Amino acid sequence: MTDNTQQGPASHGPDAAAPADLPTQYAPADVEGQLYERWVERGYFEASAKSDKPAYTIVIPPPNVTGSLHLGHAFQHTLMDALTRRKRMQGFESLWLPGMDHAGIATQNKVEQQLADEGKSRHDLGREAFVERVWQWKEEYGGKILGQMRRLGDGVDWSRERFTMDEGLSRAVQTVFKRMYDDGLIYQAERIINWCPRCLTAISDIEVDYQDDDGELVSLQYGEGDETVVVATTRAETMLGDTAVAVHPDDERYRHLVGRRIKLPLTGRTIPVVADEHVDPEFGTGAVKVTPAHDPNDFAIGRRHDLESLTVLDERGVITAHGPFEGLDRFEARSAIVAALRSQGRVVAEKRPYVHSVGHCSRCKTTIEPRLSLQWWVKVVPLAQAAGDAVRDGRVTIHPADMSSRYFDWVDHMHDWCISRQLWWGHRIPVWYGPDGEVRCVGPDEEPPTGEGWRQDADVLDTWFSSGLWPFSTLGWPDRTEDLEKFYPTDVLLTGHDIIFFWVARMMMFGLYAMDGTPPFHTIALTGLVRDEHGKKMSKSFGNVVDPLDWMEAYGSDALRFTLASGANPGTDVPIGEDWVKASRNFANKIWNATRFALMNGATVEGPLPAPEEMTAEDRWILSRLNRTVAEADAYYDDYQFAKLSDALRHFAWDEVFDWYVELTKTTFTAGGRPAEVSRRVLGEVLDVLLRVLHPVVPFVTEALWTTLTGRESVVVAEWPRDSGFRDEAAEREIATLQQVITEVRRFRADQGLQPGQRVPARLDLDGTALAAHEDAIRSLLRLQPAGEDFSPTASLPVAGATVALDLSDAIDFEAERKRLTKDLGLAEKELKQSDAKLGNEGFLAKAPDHVVEKIRGRKSAAEADIARIRGQLDRLPG
Repeated sequence: MTDNTQQGPASHGPDAAAPADLPTQYAPADVEGQLYERWVERGYFEASAKSDKPAYTIVIPPPNVTGSLHLGHAFQHTLMDALTRRKRMQGFESLWLPGMDHAGIATQNKVEQQLADEGKSRHDLGREAFVERVWQWKEEYGGKILGQMRRLGDGVDWSRERFTMDEGLSRAVQTVFKRMYDDGLIYQAERIINWCPRCLTAISDIEVDYQDDDGELVSLQYGEGDETVVVATTRAETMLGDTAVAVHPDDERYRHLVGRRIKLPLTGRTIPVVADEHVDPEFGTGAVKVTPAHDPNDFAIGRRHDLESLTVLDERGVITAHGPFEGLDRFEARSAIVAALRSQGRVVAEKRPYVHSVGHCSRCKTTIEPRLSLQWWVKVVPLAQAAGDAVRDGRVTIHPADMSSRYFDWVDHMHDWCISRQLWWGHRIPVWYGPDGEVRCVGPDEEPPTGEGWRQDADVLDTWFSSGLWPFSTLGWPDRTEDLEKFYPTDVLLTGHDIIFFWVARMMMFGLYAMDGTPPFHTIALTGLVRDEHGKKMSKSFGNVVDPLDWMEAYGSDALRFTLASGANPGTDVPIGEDWVKASRNFANKIWNATRFALMNGATVEGPLPAPEEMTAEDRWILSRLNRTVAEADAYYDDYQFAKLSDALRHFAWDEVFDWYVELTKTTFTAGGRPAEVSRRVLGEVLDVLLRVLHPVVPFVTEALWTTLTGRESVVVAEWPRDSGFRDEAAEREIATLQQVITEVRRFRADQGLQPGQRVPARLDLDGTALAAHEDAIRSLLRLQPAGEDFSPTASLPVAGATVALDLSDAIDFEAERKRLTKDLGLAEKELKQSDAKLGNEGFLAKAPDHVVEKIRGRKSAAEADIARIRGQLDRLPG
C-alpha cells in the first residue's frame, strides 16, 4: 500500500496534492506500451501444463502471415482477450495461444509480385530457391500483425507462438494425411474443379465469390435439316469442347433425335444427342450443350453416358483446340466464335446484357473457370456427419443458437473437398510416384522412396487443411504431450460467422477424427462483422476502411476495445464510428479522473469493510448496486453478451459511482469523522471491484489505476471479484427517491434558465420522509441556499413526498422569461398546425414518399412535446 492512498483527513479537499503515482491527465501513449512489456516480462500470460489449476484454452484464429491488424481482428481479439483475462483472474490456467497461417496463395502472390518487380518469375528461380525466397520474405515482412496485437493488448502466451509450416505443425499435417489416406478418406480423382487462371491453381467452392455480371446469352443452332437443335449458352467458347447435346427423355420434340449424331459447327465433328433426366424441358429450348471437361453438371452427364471429355482451355484460360481460335484468350475467343457462328447463320438469338451469377476467385477476383483436373480429395461424408452429430448431441454448443442452422446447412450437404493446390508454397503432398506406376504415401517417421524415377507429387495442400488441425497440432499432436493433455479440448472458438464453412467445420471434422471423437472445443461463439457507422461493409472501394492503429494512436487502445465490445451482440454485425471511439476515450478519462479524486480524498482498500450499521444509506446503496453489477457481469460474460456487459459496466461506473456516489460523498468527506472514514473505505472497495471487473475489456487504464489504488502487483493476476450476496433493498429505494428529487429540481432549474452553478434560496420540507438525512447533500448538489427570514418562494415543487420551495426572484427576470417562452410556444404551435395540415391532406399522403411522411409525423410529435413542456414552464412562473 502506497502512502498516497492513506492520506489523513487534513489532506482531503480540492487543493490536496494529487497521488504521486498518478498524473493529472490520462495519456494512453505514456501508459500502454510499458505496461504491456511489463506483463510479458513477468510471464503473466504464460500457461503451465503442470499447473493443478483447471485449464481454460482459446486458440487464436491464425491471421495470415501477409496480414496486418484490421478492425475485424481487433474486434475478435478484444473479445478473446477479455474472456481469457477474466478466466485467469478466476483462478484458471488460462491459455490464449497465438500464431499465424502460412496463407499459401496469398503469400506466394506477394513473393511473385516482388520477383516481377525484379523482372523474374518463380520459374527463373526453381522450386527450391523460390520456397527459400518465401521463407526469407516471411522472416522480413511476415508477422506484422503480431506486433500490432501487442499494441492492442493481446494477453497471448508468446512462448507458445506457432506457425502452420513450422516443424511440429508440418509433422501433424503429414500424419493426418497419411492416416486418412490409409483409411480411404483421401483419394485422387479427375473431376471438375474451380480453377483460377490468375493464381494458376484449383480453389475450393468456398473460395469462390459469386456476383452478378453483365454477360451475353447466345442461342446457337446445331445440326442440319430435321436434325437441328437450338442450345443457349453464356460461354460460347466452350462449344469447341462439346461432346453431346442432352434433352429430357420425355420431351416429345427431340425423341426422334435421341441416339443420333448431329453436326457440331466450326469443328468438323459430330456429337450424339442423349436423353438425361437432369435436363429441364421447360427451360429455354429444352436442349443443352454438354461440355464434360468444362462444366460440373455436364461432367456428371458425361459420366452417365460415357462421353468423351475434351479440354479446350489451358491453365491460363487460353484456347487449345486446333483451328482459327487456338491461342486466343477465353474472352477474346467468345466474341470471335459468336462472330463466326453468326456468319454461318447459326446464331438464332442474342441477349445483351445478360445479367447472371459468375464465380470469381476470392483472392484475386479473376473469373474462375470450371476445369477437368486430376486432384486430391477428402471424402467428407463420414467426417461431416460426425461434425454434425457433435453439435446435435450437445458435445459442442453453437452460440447464438440460431446460427446452428447455417452450420448444419453446410455439414449436412458438404461435397468432397479438393485439397490439392498447384502452388509451391505450402505443405507438399506426401505422395511419391514410382517409375512403374507405383504410388506411395509417406508418413513423417518414414523414409520416402529413393532411386531413379521416383518423384514427389508437385502439389501442396489447401491452407485450410493445416489450419483445420490448429486446436490440437499447436499443442504438440501427434505426440501425447502434457500441453495436449492439459489444454485440449479448447473451451471456446470465437470467430466470425463468415468462416463457419472455411474453418469451423474443418476443425470439427479433423478434431473428431484425429482426437478419437473428442471435438476441438466446447463452444463455438460466432460474432458478426465490423461495419462502418452507417452499417455499410468496409471496403477500399467504398473509401470507408479504417486502420485501427490510427484510432489507437489517437484515443488509446482501451477506447477502441471498449467501443468494439460495446457493439458485440452475438452473431450480429458491429457498426463502429470515430465518434463512438471518442466517447469511449471520454469514459476512460472519466474512470481516471474519478479514481484520482477518490485517491485525493483518501479512498482506501485497507482493512475489512465496516459493518452495514456504520454506513450511510448511500454507502449501503452503492455496495448493493456493486454486487448486482458483478452478478450481471458474470452472467453476460458466460453468455458472450459483450454489448450488454459493456453497457452495464458503463452505466454503473459513470452514472452510479461517478455521477452519484462520488458526488453524494463529498459532503460526508467535508464533514469528516467516522462517517467519512467509512465512506472512504466503501469508495475504495467499489473502485477496487469496479476496476477488476472492467479490466478484461479495458486492461491498460484499469492496471494503472488499480495498482495505484491498492499498491499491489497487477490487476492481471488479481482475484476476480465475486458477488458477496449483500443487498440492501431499503437503501436502494431511499437513494432512488433522493435521485428523483435531485433530478426533478435540476430539470426545473434548467427549464427556468438557471445556470448549473447558480445558487438560489430554498426551503426543504423533508419531514416524514427518508430524505431528511440527506438535506446537506440535496442542498449541495442543487446549489440551494438556506431560506432567510424574508424568504418568499416563487415556485414550489412537490416531489417524492417532499416539497422544495424556491425563491427565484433574484435569479430570473420573470417578465422576460414569460415573453421568451410565449414566443417559443407560438413557434411550436405554428409547427404543429403546419404538420397537421400536411398529414390531413389526402393528396399529399398519396404522393409523398414514406420517409417524407414519417419525417412530418416526427415533426408533429416533437411540436406536441414542445408545447406541453413550454406550457408547463409558463404555469410554474410566478404571477
